[in-house]
Amino acid sequence: MARRVILVILDSVGIGELPDACVYQDQGSNTLGNLARTLGQLNLPVLEGLGLGELVDLGHARTKSIIGCYGKMAEASPGKDTTTGHWELAGVILKKPFPLYPHGFPLEIITAFEKSIGTRVLGNIPASGTEIIKQLGEEHLRTGYPIVYTSADSVFQVACHEQSFGLQKLYDICQKARQLLSGDYAVGRVIARPFIGTGSADFRRTFNRKDYSLKPPEPTVLDLLLQKGLLSSGIGKIEDIFAGQGLSSSMHTRDNATGLAATKDIMRQTAGKSGLIFVNLVDFDMMYGHRNDVQGYAQALRETDSGLAVLMQQLLDEDLLIITADHGCDPTTPSTDHSREYVPLLVYGKQARKSIDLGIRNTFADVGQTIAAYCSVGSLANGTSFLQEIT
Repeated sequence: MARRVILVILDSVGIGELPDACVYQDQGSNTLGNLARTLGQLNLPVLEGLGLGELVDLGHARTKSIIGCYGKMAEASPGKDTTTGHWELAGVILKKPFPLYPHGFPLEIITAFEKSIGTRVLGNIPASGTEIIKQLGEEHLRTGYPIVYTSADSVFQVACHEQSFGLQKLYDICQKARQLLSGDYAVGRVIARPFIGTGSADFRRTFNRKDYSLKPPEPTVLDLLLQKGLLSSGIGKIEDIFAGQGLSSSMHTRDNATGLAATKDIMRQTAGKSGLIFVNLVDFDMMYGHRNDVQGYAQALRETDSGLAVLMQQLLDEDLLIITADHGCDPTTPSTDHSREYVPLLVYGKQARKSIDLGIRNTFADVGQTIAAYCSVGSLANGTSFLQEIT
């Protein structure tokens, strides 16, 4: 009997501040709740049918026909970045956060990076990715110097013109940065940020972004699946987040729509196989949360809600669909950074129980532990399975 899990991450779709949000200056953050409040209401019939309306006030009457199991999860790891959230979902709880650089990177790191690539760099400040190429893009074109910047996340980002600097050259220098950023300087991700255009008025980032992550420090559910020869497929930026570790296949996608399309294709191709299809839908975070675009965020949610309806029709009898998030990124607050929030936990399967309240989970790692139990691949060091509650 094939047992397959489709795990869909709605990147940054949080549902309310965690008790320690004040440590991160995220008091009042509630990505979905504040969106609904700002817009008057938020209608997401598919997600609400799975129980989303039981977890957060969407500004209208809750549906009475819940076909999924629902709960919310707190992040046990410190931090609020993409890598930490995804690793915890897969079973790894970090003991200390990745380092942050709110004032830019120290001189010893920048000097070592410049020496390794044979040229100076521009920037070395915390900045919005779209704004910094407007500010420094023309100087980059004149000098050929890469633009280095960071954010409130643990990232070392390098922006270069895709055509004049060269995409492969950008990837090469990011790999050198990844090698340098170890030990106390081990940021979660080095990110290549290519852009195109002829001047500040028309500079725009391309879809050829590439992330260089650390490898998880201990086995994840992906490793357990791969060791047993089961399906372990990553869609979107999953391969980047896990540095390729534990994946039997991967597919990068441009946006939410292509991510959902790829998921449906992989589901068709792997019918009858046991294992995991791990999907990240990034638009909520990348396109709208970080840009405080309330209308764009809401529209992306509505489009994905419709897309999930089609995906659910393709589920086989033994499939489990798990929908969650990795952190928040509330577009209604002054901050443009991730927010420390609870994330939704929505579970559906044709043979799974319906309208079951899974409560408040103490860690995202409960997801990884449940997948391990469902696929019979052993157990992880962290997390508590909720399999018995849904079957």
